[in-house]
Amino acid sequence: MKIRVITGPTASGKSALALKEAEQLGGEIVSADSMQLYRGLEIGTAQPTAEERGRVPHHLIGIWDFSVRAEVFTYCRLAEQAIREIRGRGHVPVVVGGTGFYLKALFGGLDDLPADPALRSELDARYDSEAGEIELCARMAELDPCALARWKNCRRRLIRALEVKLLSGKSILELQSGRPEKCRYPEVETTILMPEPGELKTRISRRCDAMFAAGWLEEARQAIADGLLASPTAHQALGYALIARFFAGEFDFDALRERIKTATWQFARRQRTFFRHQLDFLGRK
Repeated sequence: MKIRVITGPTASGKSALALKEAEQLGGEIVSADSMQLYRGLEIGTAQPTAEERGRVPHHLIGIWDFSVRAEVFTYCRLAEQAIREIRGRGHVPVVVGGTGFYLKALFGGLDDLPADPALRSELDARYDSEAGEIELCARMAELDPCALARWKNCRRRLIRALEVKLLSGKSILELQSGRPEKCRYPEVETTILMPEPGELKTRISRRCDAMFAAGWLEEARQAIADGLLASPTAHQALGYALIARFFAGEFDFDALRERIKTATWQFARRQRTFFRHQLDFLGRK
């Protein structure tokens, strides 16, 4: 039984296509979005609506509180379990999302990188906080500036990069440069949506406006009060830190909206680069 994979940059139309195909195929949707794992971020992470979930079963959406740390190993275990159960019901798994690192790990296998739990605990204790992040970036600027440039907005990835550097003496980018030769699952059909840059910018702008109209500010206010920005990984959800600065009076709403649209476009550009070069091993439809 085949697996459908639908991916692409943010606002490219993945969710709508996945819903349509899941209905046609008798499928169930498995999310591959690291931020959609969290409850309380429904609007800001574009989670499927209650009506959409009623049409097609969805998995790995809103399953965690902010206090839970998201790791690719945990995601792969949960996604593999969901795929097995969906197939056991005679349905087609439709894996959809824009977290390319999760898709690469799930279908190509986890990178065989050095790890030391004791060292990782030490690094987490020292650097996994807003204050520690400043020191972390300074250290990575000396030890692995390329990894810092790649993940300067992702503290967890930077800590992992530092762990690998200290254990191997090499950059994680060098060790991850190889791409999987084949997919771990047979009969995978993949669609990577790649709108032209101008079209994608327009889609991002429209979606951002729609999210604000749907009540994103109110959702963000509650999420921040519930500890979002102090969470291990959920704090990385796009836009919420900027909204917190807006609440603090650093800029007006028009400036907030433009900053979020710019940040989202920058994120989408990084996604486009990843999908072009890191998912070649997946069978294309």
